[in-house]
Amino acid sequence: MPISGSLFGSGVIIGFVMAAPVGPVGVLCAQRTLHEGRVAGMVSGLGAAVADTIFGFIAAFGLSVISDFLLNHQIWFRGIGGGVLIALGIKILVVGPAQMNGRTGRGSANDHMGRFASTFVLTITNPVTIMTFAGIFAAFGVMKAVVTAIDAWVLVAGVFVGSSLWWLFIALGINLLRAYISHHGMRWVGRVSAVIILIFGALAIISIATGDGFLPFD
Repeated sequence: MPISGSLFGSGVIIGFVMAAPVGPVGVLCAQRTLHEGRVAGMVSGLGAAVADTIFGFIAAFGLSVISDFLLNHQIWFRGIGGGVLIALGIKILVVGPAQMNGRTGRGSANDHMGRFASTFVLTITNPVTIMTFAGIFAAFGVMKAVVTAIDAWVLVAGVFVGSSLWWLFIALGINLLRAYISHHGMRWVGRVSAVIILIFGALAIISIATGDGFLPFD
């Protein structure tokens, strides 16, 4: 039996654990929360949560055809992810917190779609996450309890909730710090965030040439 006593509960724990490691997506969500508000951070986190849920879906349903395709073409995904990171890093440096700090994060539907899409693309371009999900499913013993398609859907729903909870926690937690950071501090946070994101992007591109393992984009 799964450690939580239910597939949904185990899915929540797994989704939370999978989202927790700090990477460029985490840095991006934190930066957007500080400079644009908690709504911007939440929407950004939701993009990553949906991507994680898709990987969880592929692993839960054993869709080896899809996973094999993604893994066999991961070099292209790696390039896309690295390119998006570099573009986002440059944008943060160019726009700067001076302009972004005045926003509430409520923005238009297009603003929200852009935030969602960027983190979704960054997370979905790391197909190795499918293997991670398969491994953690095995470690938790959940696949032994997945007998029907409904069971798999319940597990996947739990993954989505768990991942979303993590990003909600990040957005609300970082938002509490906004009142204590000066404008000068915001500028430095923006610069440091941009540099970190640029480094991750550059490493992703470099890894294509060197053949190193794929970098996590969560």
